[in-house]
Amino acid sequence: MNMVEKVGKTIEEAMEAAARELGVARDQLESEVLEEPSKGLFGLIGGKPAKVRAWVKAAPEEPVKNGKEPRTQQDPVAVAKDFLDNVFRTMKLDVKIERMTHADHVTLNLRGDDLGVLIGKHGQTLDALQYLTNLAAHRDAEDRIKIILDVEDYRKRRAETLERLARRLADRVKARGEKVVLEPMSPHERKVIHMTLQEDDRVTTYSEGEEPYRKVVIALKK
Repeated sequence: MNMVEKVGKTIEEAMEAAARELGVARDQLESEVLEEPSKGLFGLIGGKPAKVRAWVKAAPEEPVKNGKEPRTQQDPVAVAKDFLDNVFRTMKLDVKIERMTHADHVTLNLRGDDLGVLIGKHGQTLDALQYLTNLAAHRDAEDRIKIILDVEDYRKRRAETLERLARRLADRVKARGEKVVLEPMSPHERKVIHMTLQEDDRVTTYSEGEEPYRKVVIALKK
């Protein structure tokens, strides 16, 4: 069995790193969370990254033909909403879940008052909750569809902020001729930076470092 252990700022990042090393899609992995991410003293000192053990799922066996009716498959999105309802009930949060269906994924937008606790720093809590939601939704499902969680359109606002940041830093690079190294970001946020500047004919972008500290670099094209 191919098995790896990976760390990341969030469980989601650790799983992405495991999928890359094993050379498979995320939904082809089974996993075990070895360590939950934690913040240190005052959110600064002694924090721990998430650590997961992951391995490629075994190929499903052919069902035994014993005359029984096949088990009814639940809609994974409905399962996801039930899972989230239970989480929010435990947290005593009043949350409305809005479903938006896209070609390759479903977005569940969470709306309510004082939901910042569900986002966390740079969306780390939201990413972890999204990972757990997908895990719960697809545990017994044959049909798999990626479920994206958002809170009051946070991901859209964050993407717009990153796009503005990318353009401003690109202008600085062009003015000064010196490369700029951004702070560590999740794979999704790094992609926003790359996509924003991909048509700029004077600068190039690339990533360097290891997860969970991988960063985007903006530099002049040679």
